[in-house]
Formats: sequence, structure tokens, C-alpha cells
Amino acid sequence: MNIAIVGTGYVGLVSGTCFAETGANVTCIDTNEEKIERLKQGEIPIYEPGLDEMVRKNVKAGRLNFTTDLASVLDDVQIVFSAVGTPPDEDGSADLKYVLQVAKTIGQNLNHYLVVVTKSTVPVGTARKVRAAIEEELRKRGVEIGFDVASNPEFLKEGSAIKDFMSPDRVVVGVESERAKKVLTKLYKPFLINNFRVIFMDIPSAEMTKYAANSMLATRISFMNDIANLCERVGADVNMVRAGIGADTRIGRKFLYAGCGYGGSCFPKDVKALIRTADQNGYSMEVLKAVERVNENQKSVLYNKLVKAFGSAEALKGKTIAMWGLSFKPETDDMRESTALVMIEKLLGAGCNVRAYDPVAMDECRRRIGDSITYCRDMYDAVLDADALLLLTEWKEFRLPTWGVIRKAMRNPLVIDGRNIFDIEELEENNFEYHCIGK
Repeated sequence: MNIAIVGTGYVGLVSGTCFAETGANVTCIDTNEEKIERLKQGEIPIYEPGLDEMVRKNVKAGRLNFTTDLASVLDDVQIVFSAVGTPPDEDGSADLKYVLQVAKTIGQNLNHYLVVVTKSTVPVGTARKVRAAIEEELRKRGVEIGFDVASNPEFLKEGSAIKDFMSPDRVVVGVESERAKKVLTKLYKPFLINNFRVIFMDIPSAEMTKYAANSMLATRISFMNDIANLCERVGADVNMVRAGIGADTRIGRKFLYAGCGYGGSCFPKDVKALIRTADQNGYSMEVLKAVERVNENQKSVLYNKLVKAFGSAEALKGKTIAMWGLSFKPETDDMRESTALVMIEKLLGAGCNVRAYDPVAMDECRRRIGDSITYCRDMYDAVLDADALLLLTEWKEFRLPTWGVIRKAMRNPLVIDGRNIFDIEELEENNFEYHCIGK
């Protein structure tokens, strides 16, 4: 089966590569010529474990190709996936200009039946807009050519995206005809053979499923952060609370970790977009508005603890603060909506010197904020002469540090753990002042 995927960002590149791995012939399209040339040379523009090797393997096998010209491949494919960006507008709604541009290009060049699938996270009703945009271009050409629109939202977790795609807990497909269902069933046959769940439904329900899933997960995170903040005030331990409620099979343990806020490309954007969709339809999503407020407040919780430890914000001036972790989560270089960006802004505003280390995200951080902070060669270099250490991202290499070495390197033995990964007894044995979330 020949398919095209428009957009070589996180979703498009991972999806295209994994479809090629299952035997499809895939052409990935992007308007960024430099990016496409780099991909042809095997250079991957994002960090995702195992992706670079899989891309090179499928390019060599001839199943994965890259181009900047969507029109040139339309005659040879049965399915086009739209995986272009849907950045939030100022009002929080998803910007669909790239999605609709893809639709227009398809309408201008369509010559045979095609299934056009939205892979990007898009608001309910987007498929109708995509269909209208294609039909408008066909009318301008004075031709009648059959096509179907479908929705196939992604549920990939950065850092484990290949596993999520190749061994999904479910695949959601929204269709409007039996013909489209038949085409997409053929594409997903390798997953059906392996007994993975492929759930077909109507298109609006598929579009809503993606937003509802991410919003539920964001809700669980903000709920636990709210509980953690209350635990600190009443003398409870949020980790014990988590164990207690997570043992309830109706609740489960996943996404109940307290921390310093969620970020990334999905949760913040999708919560905002769903709130906006509701507002546009005369309904207020009060729970999600609270989820968003809690998360924004939580991104400042480490800074507030730092201020409290030093007595005042003024006392931070001239202090050197070490930061471990810049990406919004481990196993990715993604810094979109990262708590680290909020922390850096606050620390620099208070007159601090920031020394940071992240295993993969330092180039991305430099791209975003330049050299306003010091980028260190490793975690131990970051704590040199530091007055405090802040843990923001729970990379595995941070979990068992040599505290004796760190104690000698730091000017002031203060550790603030934003992900609750350190052993308080070990820190106290090494004479550290230790603060975490929810204790």
C-alpha cells in the first residue's frame, strides 16, 4: 500500500517510519527543504529513542522516502495523512491554517479516489472543514472526483513513541463510509493480526476522543498536584496517598505522580483547545479551567520553595542555581511548555546565575533562550559552587547521584526535588537541606 504523510514533525515522522516498518510504502512531505535534505541523509531533527535507526533502515529498504512536493505523489497513493502542526491561537483554539492548506493542495491536484486522514490533533468539526476545502478546489477545477475524509488521532508518548505505535493499546479511526473503513482496515491489518484493538467510530467521536484522553490525563496530574500542596500543609505524604488511592482498581496508579507541572506539545495545547471549543459552543469546561490554573501555578512551586528557603526573593540576587533537566519529560528534547522555561525566567528575573544540564535538550534550550544561562557538560559540573540544586526532569541518570561529591562541589547544600525521585534519608546523611513536592 502506498501512503503519504504531510508533516515531518514528531507525529508525522514517527508515524511514517512505523508504517514503513509494517511494510507500507511511505512518502513523507514537508515544505522545509533543509529538513527534507537532512532526512534523506539520515539526520533526524527530533530526539526519540530508536527512531534514527528505524528511519535509516526503511530508507535503505526503499519503503521510506522524503519530498517537498505533495502534488507529485498524489497520483501514486491511496491514503494521505495530514500530520502538520496545529499551534494554539492567542485565544487557545487550534490554528488550522496548515491543515486546510494541505486540503487545498489535495483538491487542486486530486485525480483519483483518495482517503484523506487527519492525524494531527484537531478540534471536533475539522474533518468537515477539510472536506469543504477539498470540494471547493474540485469545483474550481470543474471536476467530480470521489474521496473520503477520516480521522486517526495519535496517542504517542514522547520517549516511547515507537513502542506506542507498534504495540498500541488501541487505534482509533473515525470514518464516514464503508469504503474508507475498508481502505484503513487494510492499512492496519498488521495490527489486527497481532490482536491490537482498532476501534472504528464516527469522525466527530474520533476527534473528541483525542482531546478527552489528554484532558483526562492532565486532570489526573493537576488533581495530584493539588493534593500534594494540601499534603504539605496538613503533614501528609503524597507518595503514601498515591499508593493508597492507586491501589483502587477504579483509579489505578498511572498519571498520579505529583510534580512541578506538566508541559509538552499535547496536554497544555489540547486542554486549551477543548476549553475553547466548549466556549464556542456555549458551554464552560469548569473542571478543565481549574486543571489549567493548577498547572500554571504548579510551574512556580519550585521557585516559591527556593524563595522560602532563602527567606525572600531579594536574597536570591547573585546566587548560583543548578538545574538538572530542561525538557518537559525524560527521553525527549522537547521543551514546549516546559517548567524549566518558567523557572529560568523567574531565576534570571531574581538576579540568579543559572547552571543547567540536560542529557539531550541543551541545544533546544539554547535555540530558545540563547546563552542567558550556563550550559554544563554533566550533572556534576552543573552543581559547581551552586547555592541550590533544582531537579526538574526525572532523567534516569539523575536518580542515583553521588551525594558526597555533590556536597563538596556545592557552596550551599540545598536540594529541591521537583519530581520526588531522591531518597530523603540519604540526603540527610550527607547533611543536605531537602525539599520535595507534597511532603
